[in-house]
Amino acid sequence: MTRTIMGVLAVFLGGFVTAQVIGSTTNQASGEAQMRLGNFSVSLAVKDIGASRAFYEKLGFRVFGGDQARNWLILETSTIGLFQGVFTRNTLTFNPGWDRNAATLRDFDDVRAIQRTLKSRGLTFATEANESTSGPASLMVLDPDGNPILIDQHVPSPRK
Repeated sequence: MTRTIMGVLAVFLGGFVTAQVIGSTTNQASGEAQMRLGNFSVSLAVKDIGASRAFYEKLGFRVFGGDQARNWLILETSTIGLFQGVFTRNTLTFNPGWDRNAATLRDFDDVRAIQRTLKSRGLTFATEANESTSGPASLMVLDPDGNPILIDQHVPSPRK
């Protein structure tokens, strides 16, 4: 299971980092604008957050956010989240407006703009961001195998 998660993470992050390094804002194949989804992390549904924290700290991760008393922590070397009783499944998470240190970016794609783009591409949503709001909001889609992909914006909408 850990190998599978790390393999998916490596492939996914490799593509994400490559896209960021190239700096392209247009999909070469389709000519569509590339969405800026924000920082990527894997949110792991864990049974014992203390044991999981100790395990990942032994691998070199360090806690940089969260609240263990409320059953969630954010660890980094690469970014992973540990969530006990918060998520039912392991979740791919993107945070528009954050860099990998959870610092707010000046320019990013708001979650509602991402949602409109995904709708135009025919995706079905498990949850949607409220289009009549601004600032923090989230949406969730499921991949073909039922794995949740959470796009979770914690910061105010960027000024355009």
